[in-house]
Amino acid sequence: MVVRPGIGRDATVISFPDRYLVAKTDPITFATDQIGWYAVQVNANDIAAMGGTPRWFLATLLLPAGKTGVAEVETIFAQIAAACQELGVVLCGGHTEITYGLDRPVVVGQMLGEVEKEKLVVPEQTCPGDDIILTKGIAIEGTALIAREKKSLSELLGEDFIKQCRSLLKAPGISVVRDAQIANRTGMVHAMHDPTEGGLATGLYELATAAGVGMMVEMERIFILPETAVLCQKLRLNPLGLIASGALLIAAPEREAAKIIAALQAEGIPASVIGKIQVKEKGVKLVRQGKEEDLAIFDRDEVARFFERNES
Repeated sequence: MVVRPGIGRDATVISFPDRYLVAKTDPITFATDQIGWYAVQVNANDIAAMGGTPRWFLATLLLPAGKTGVAEVETIFAQIAAACQELGVVLCGGHTEITYGLDRPVVVGQMLGEVEKEKLVVPEQTCPGDDIILTKGIAIEGTALIAREKKSLSELLGEDFIKQCRSLLKAPGISVVRDAQIANRTGMVHAMHDPTEGGLATGLYELATAAGVGMMVEMERIFILPETAVLCQKLRLNPLGLIASGALLIAAPEREAAKIIAALQAEGIPASVIGKIQVKEKGVKLVRQGKEEDLAIFDRDEVARFFERNES
């Protein structure tokens, strides 16, 4: 085994004679109306963040007893098939069952991919002085998820605004497969990481832990989607802790950053430098309006906090 499980390691890597096998599993537990499509995308993202190409997908569907009909099952599998087709992935197996004690469907995805040995991207390559690049902005997934799951928000924020938030799931979308592929083929990439639960802040901490480095990040350089900014202000959420699939963190030598950003932007993917890698002893810091502070730690995602607060 080349890469073992650990914080900030998106997938495990197993050595074969001519290449590496990259393996990942991730569940979808929110009752999203796109749960099958979702499961493929988030697992593919973590393969791509290691420099790999997603190839084969397996899905375990756990469905609530007494609430599941044939139409629901067919819809989920149609979503899985469509997402696999988009990414050139083969749906090669899995398991489906009706399970007592569930109040919503759960999809557990397992993605396998492959990567040429010289193209593997692991966080240990990260060096002090590297630029930290962020693609697209935050928080695509969290904004779309809240808008899709909390129907009553239309009354607070307006139907047109909520429709726009929901549409973020696919445009710009939660996939970072293209982001990772473009970056890895364009210049020298030292690390990539897909910030998910716990948002950008947690993603930065995870990458720093895996790489054994510190970071200095500038708040004013972090692009927060306008929809996210409004939603977080109205709902009293911190965008830095809101689940952030759709963004990709890239650590690259300063001399390579401009080339990588240009290649991403040429393909319609916004990207910018948001900070620097520094030595571990300096910690993970945020500069806000010229003042340095510790980057906030989120013990739980802002999405979970929002739903728990609104269910109590």
